[in-house]
Amino acid sequence: MMKIMNHISRPPEPPRIRHLASDLRALRKARGMTLAELAARLGRSLGWVSQVERGISSPAIADLRALATVYGVPLSLFFANDDGPEAERGVIVRAVGRRRLGSTDTGLVEELLSPDLGGSFEILRSEFAPGAALDKPSLRATEEAGYLVSGRFEIEIDGIWHALREGDSFRFREKPFRWRNPGTAPAVVIWVVSPPVY
Repeated sequence: MMKIMNHISRPPEPPRIRHLASDLRALRKARGMTLAELAARLGRSLGWVSQVERGISSPAIADLRALATVYGVPLSLFFANDDGPEAERGVIVRAVGRRRLGSTDTGLVEELLSPDLGGSFEILRSEFAPGAALDKPSLRATEEAGYLVSGRFEIEIDGIWHALREGDSFRFREKPFRWRNPGTAPAVVIWVVSPPVY
């Protein structure tokens, strides 16, 4: 006897895949890349890239490494903590569930305070080690703002150095910047970037 199925439905993708797909799409758009350009750089088909960004296909670890290289982000960015309640996912980030980016070797460790990269901005907790510095100016097509929570922090914006004390803040748009921590204790900055670039 032949069984006829009137409707075949695909099970919903796990939250981790949904958030990863959203983050990958946001990273590509922030860098002004088309799906075709990304597919060419990865050596993958346009269809595969599209499926990954829609949460239909799950990329392997080798694919995530390749995507991290193309976007210039740490691989750890792609590993979200999904242990929280479903109602909090994409809305709340608990302190124990933050995605940690960077390492103490570089002098800068950042934690993503935003639930994902799908919004119009990202919020980071940036901790700069004593003596750490960004030697060469960075220029991004972003608007950025920051608030110094603790420590000493100096930032050069468009060629002008500014010394910040706890409680001071800054904002700039599409200007070259670099930073340094001249103090003997870590400097903690809450940093906002629009659009997300991590």
